[in-house]
Amino acid sequence: MSTSRISPVTAVPDDDDVPTLLVKIFGKDRPGITAGLCDTLAAYGVHIVDIEQVVTRGRIVLCVLVTAPKADGAEGDLRATVHSWAESMRLQAEIISGRGDNRPRGTGRSHVTVLGNPLTAESTAAIASRITGTGGNIDRIFRLAKYPVTAVEFEVSGAETEPLRTALAIEAADIGVDVAVVASGLQRRAQRLVVMDVDSTLIQDEVIELFAAHAGCEAEVAEVTARAMRGELDFEQSLHARVALLAGIDASVVEKVRAEVRLTPGARTLIRTLKRLGYQVGVVSGGFTQVTDDLKERLGLDFASANTLEVVDGKLTGRVVGEVVDRAGKARLLRRFAAEAGVPLVQTVAIGDGANDLDMLNAAGLGVAFNAKPVVREAAHTAVNVPFLDTVLYLLGVTREEVEAADAHVD
Repeated sequence: MSTSRISPVTAVPDDDDVPTLLVKIFGKDRPGITAGLCDTLAAYGVHIVDIEQVVTRGRIVLCVLVTAPKADGAEGDLRATVHSWAESMRLQAEIISGRGDNRPRGTGRSHVTVLGNPLTAESTAAIASRITGTGGNIDRIFRLAKYPVTAVEFEVSGAETEPLRTALAIEAADIGVDVAVVASGLQRRAQRLVVMDVDSTLIQDEVIELFAAHAGCEAEVAEVTARAMRGELDFEQSLHARVALLAGIDASVVEKVRAEVRLTPGARTLIRTLKRLGYQVGVVSGGFTQVTDDLKERLGLDFASANTLEVVDGKLTGRVVGEVVDRAGKARLLRRFAAEAGVPLVQTVAIGDGANDLDMLNAAGLGVAFNAKPVVREAAHTAVNVPFLDTVLYLLGVTREEVEAADAHVD
């Protein structure tokens, strides 16, 4: 076996006064453009300081920042050669002289995800203007998904995350788009814990109302549920009142209710993708373990906690047993799940729709109000107002292409 010696590489000086050239190539994309340009530049012994490429609808924009060649007359020769190569490839070239690298990005860095259905130029302009108004600079924009909604991400520097989040939440409410703002950093790529509410979040139904339909008291229960979710009633009192209406019905109704439960569109995709990413996923519910335990098994969830309907002699007694999972209880469970998962609270994501989810949403590193009541949308970190639960993936920086690529392979 033979070996070859690798010559030491001289580092590019970190000096703002070093002459540099920004070489920009644009035109119809085809294989070999990046290699061809770099081969052309290699003849002049330049160092690559920065490089970025984007392709949109088959059109390429390739930017390469290089050190200027040192030999006398070499820069003019490089320019002529690059233009000649570009012409031979039916591309256009632009070369701009300057000094040093890119200017340093401002402190305070965030990822701003915008969801629109559709995403209009008007709403995008409004978001961009609000970012500028907070002192932020948009360093990069790219598309995460084109369906079931259009999702784009802005990389922003120069503005602290919390003030930026507050400003954009106001703008988003005014223009009718969904915006999420999360801080940049390694924690965004770290393992996370995602905890969801169940009724009207993970599933489309209110479980207590499914039980009530079999007990013949659907209208009465629905009214109490609506008032509780709007924050007009104490949750524990309303829970006991609703469950009392179920007294005497046969426990076999549990299997019927389980069969009637409808997952929210995108729920399976969300959970499957999160698990592939190594995330842990749980649910907390003001509903009942008779349903959440089944969902945990069916969906491969890591955690599940809810209230438990008491059953005696094969009948529902109209009571719940054990500690009630209410608004404060959901936040406690989030913290407990995080501790058991070994995930810092700042790396947790909570998703819910009702007033009894608010403590959990505010305790999490990112609280997502999903098709929520107005009071919840106003208090959560961000809101998603489209009926697809997997759009939460975009808030975590996961693209639709990555989801589809993973689904194309059998686990």
